[in-house]
Amino acid sequence: MSRKVLKKKRTITALAVVALLAIAGAAFAYWTTTGSGSGSGSVASSGGTLTLHGTVSNALSPGGSSPVAFTADNANSSSELVGTVHSVVSIDEAHATAGCKAADFTVADVVENQVIAAGASGVALAKGGSIEMADTAENQDACQGASISLALTS
Repeated sequence: MSRKVLKKKRTITALAVVALLAIAGAAFAYWTTTGSGSGSGSVASSGGTLTLHGTVSNALSPGGSSPVAFTADNANSSSELVGTVHSVVSIDEAHATAGCKAADFTVADVVENQVIAAGASGVALAKGGSIEMADTAENQDACQGASISLALTS
């Protein structure tokens, strides 16, 4: 090999070693210190509300009862929990004016504790309820043909 080639190789090798030492020195050069800071974020206070539906299966008569099926719609962007379903019965105005009493109808609270997925519609709740019409000592003819409405909350 010629001297010129050997000298060039030694120069390149020396430069490579110097470059590696410089990089290694830079990789280990730092200041030690302490630090502090803060961060913040938020969680939605509530995804919204659910829409509950109740369907009375059978026509009622004094002393009778009928199953009530519940469904839920969740138009929210997060899952929501249906807790205890509470029902308030009302009667259409014409029959109520004629003497039909909403107080003659009862629906017991139903503990569902069921999660409804975000965007779900018409989800059947696992536990159905029951509506009862009292058999009172009074004439209840004013309730014949009445429309019953349920105001549902959870």
